[in-house]
Amino acid sequence: MQAEHTPTPLRYLALAGPTASGKTAAALAIAAQHEVEIISVDSALVYRGLDIGSAKPSAAELASVPHHLINIRDPLNAYSAAEFVTDATRLIGDINARGKLPLLVGGTMLYFKALRDGLDPMPKADPATRAALEQEAKDKGWPALHAELALIDPVTAARLNPADSQRVSRALEVFRVSGLPLSSFHATKNKAAQAQPEDLTGQNDQNLPEDNTLLISLEPTYRAWLHERIALRFDAMLGMGFLDEVKALRARGDLHPDLPALRSVGYRQAWETLDGLWPMAELRDKGVFATRQLAKRQITWLRSMPHRQVVACDDPNALTQVLQLARTFSEGKA
Repeated sequence: MQAEHTPTPLRYLALAGPTASGKTAAALAIAAQHEVEIISVDSALVYRGLDIGSAKPSAAELASVPHHLINIRDPLNAYSAAEFVTDATRLIGDINARGKLPLLVGGTMLYFKALRDGLDPMPKADPATRAALEQEAKDKGWPALHAELALIDPVTAARLNPADSQRVSRALEVFRVSGLPLSSFHATKNKAAQAQPEDLTGQNDQNLPEDNTLLISLEPTYRAWLHERIALRFDAMLGMGFLDEVKALRARGDLHPDLPALRSVGYRQAWETLDGLWPMAELRDKGVFATRQLAKRQITWLRSMPHRQVVACDDPNALTQVLQLARTFSEGKA
């Protein structure tokens, strides 16, 4: 009797962290020491034309090591977590086959979690429920609906801005249609896993053993350190012409602020400033505040991933620690 063929497990190194934590510099340092190809794990970098405000790697950085899932989508067309899982899985297999190490880098934590734990099929859009939610929002306001979401799905509510009407609406819609919180669809749900949740840290839909993947998480010990870097980076973006970049996107005429690409932090605030919702002088403060809120949500996501290896990004020796972890993993000792 012929033995059943067992697929070769995929192997990859991942580097995650909140915005402005130093992921790009750390990734390039790893690439300088190892044969890697970088797979972007970022919901903004996939879009063409979103360069300055997304802190997209420079042309020189992109040329220094192979990068994937950057500039692959027009901002008019949304890119989903399910598409990321499909694309990343294929790329990881291809890179493994080339004898190189896939290095997944980014701050879109839903993508990391979806790749590791899988995504269950979510209910399809329900126009009647969506219309009802729109009417409720007109009567009560989106912050009130966000407060409702916090009662039924605190995990999702914690990572959503109360003003993010599209995502808040979708989360409430999923609950009203299915009776289940949106967060429950962001993990593999099988009876064995539910019976022994501690085993989830070592498994995913692709049966990746713990020593086949490593997630390095850059997290600040002191939030003030990260806040200062966020402010400095936003100032630098403004100096590089971020507002002109958003003006160019607006000039296309076919884009609008409800598109996922333009709901990205920074782009949303710049678009609304250009719409005249507040004085231009307030853009900097609103952009910095929104970015800090994003970082807070990213850190909340990371803390829900017990398998991660934490490196304090505000430690002077952070890069040395990252490189040591990468070296150990690359040598198969992780």
